[in-house]
Amino acid sequence: MRDTFNVKTRRGFVIGGLLLLMSLAFIGSVQAATSLSGLEIHWLTYMREEEKLARDVYLVLYDKYGLTIFDNISRSEQTHMDAIKTLLDRYGLPDPAADNEVGEFTDPDLQSLYNNLIVQGSTSEVEALKVGVIIEETDIDDLNAGIASTKRKDIKTVYSNLLQGSVNHLKAFVSNLAKYGVTYKP
Repeated sequence: MRDTFNVKTRRGFVIGGLLLLMSLAFIGSVQAATSLSGLEIHWLTYMREEEKLARDVYLVLYDKYGLTIFDNISRSEQTHMDAIKTLLDRYGLPDPAADNEVGEFTDPDLQSLYNNLIVQGSTSEVEALKVGVIIEETDIDDLNAGIASTKRKDIKTVYSNLLQGSVNHLKAFVSNLAKYGVTYKP
């Protein structure tokens, strides 16, 4: 009888412990979202869509011109989107890019920017590369603002990594423009 009690007791403790851990994890994620500042929430949600804008523009321009740079960097931008999505999930924030197709944005300013960049980039390969420069310069500025808005190490680390990626992307676009005889002017 004692062995039966011990097995049932242990099983109850294990199940109870698991339920407790699950509830603490849920409470932790709810508290995490509420502990973010308004600026931190703004930059996380905005950067998710800004990275999507970069990816979407590069996908469209790759389809139009077949330039390898757009294919390669669009893949990198997907990685950037995924990194921000991980932070959104960690802090229990909704994903503004969820269920949006290529070229669809929740933020009306980003929607307008996307539309304008597609028009500009559709005029020539050089203009398409200039669009890449515009996107990366904008991304660099916004990532710096995002870094300045938080003291959270995980957010700063992701933004800093994305910033380095954007600097590399900018260099690649500038290099490609040089092949067309165009000198970069910030």
